[in-house]
Amino acid sequence: MTGARQHTGPRTVLVTGPSGAGRSTAIHVLEDLGFEAIDNLPLRLLPRLMEEATQGGRPMALGIDTRNRDFSVAALIEVIDRLSADDDAGLSVLYLDCRADLLVQRFSETRRRHPMAPAESPALGVDRELDLLHPIRARADTLIDTSDLNVHQLRAEIETLYAPGEGRALAVSVQSFSYKRGLPRGLDMIFDCRFLANPYWQADLRALDGRNNRVQGHVAADPRYAPFFERVLDLTRLLLPAYVEEGKAHLSIAFGCTGGQHRSVALTEALGAALAQDGYQVSIRHRELERRHNG
Repeated sequence: MTGARQHTGPRTVLVTGPSGAGRSTAIHVLEDLGFEAIDNLPLRLLPRLMEEATQGGRPMALGIDTRNRDFSVAALIEVIDRLSADDDAGLSVLYLDCRADLLVQRFSETRRRHPMAPAESPALGVDRELDLLHPIRARADTLIDTSDLNVHQLRAEIETLYAPGEGRALAVSVQSFSYKRGLPRGLDMIFDCRFLANPYWQADLRALDGRNNRVQGHVAADPRYAPFFERVLDLTRLLLPAYVEEGKAHLSIAFGCTGGQHRSVALTEALGAALAQDGYQVSIRHRELERRHNG
């Protein structure tokens, strides 16, 4: 790849995630797409490289790993938050995730020692690293779960998100969240659905979430649901082709409600299914459900 390739996506992609989840593969794919790739970057060098990235030239793919001597979750979060506020930085955080049992299996099969448990079992190292990286995962702009992906499928996912110019298709992320915990990062469109009937106040639905058919039926029974959802879907269908023409790589849509468990989850599932039916590549995230599961 040459530096002449034009990118209309992020100027800098920070690539991180637990050991064994595919971070190195992602770095190599981004390098093939024309990014200047630097792996295992010491945090103290990150601000200087970011300054260079804002001055033009090739976009950068920077790998951040817990094995770095100066790695610190607090320091990395501070850098992410500071650079995200700088429009010139063009920062995107890519987090490669994977189920804990598969990470343990991968280390066992290769007989590698886990960097966070060199003298102990891989399972202990995996648990420690996932706990350590949880706050970074919550700040990721893009999350790819590699649990069920082979190397070729992972490459295709990354190419869809970050390929330059016309080689990049539009990837749509639809997610739910709780307003009590604040807005997720990097959103393009936000819809407040707190006006809909709340299943939380029905005792037999409270412990369920918006992925459940009964909860979805309760939310959809609100007479305001259908006209609201239809207008959101129409608006989204109107805008998506325009974003494709613009060369946008990723569009993030979010629904928020009070607790992020019922109404926003139900609407996220409904919109994600409708857009997937239209042929768009759609990923679905439920921030509060993920926190509950990992908590």
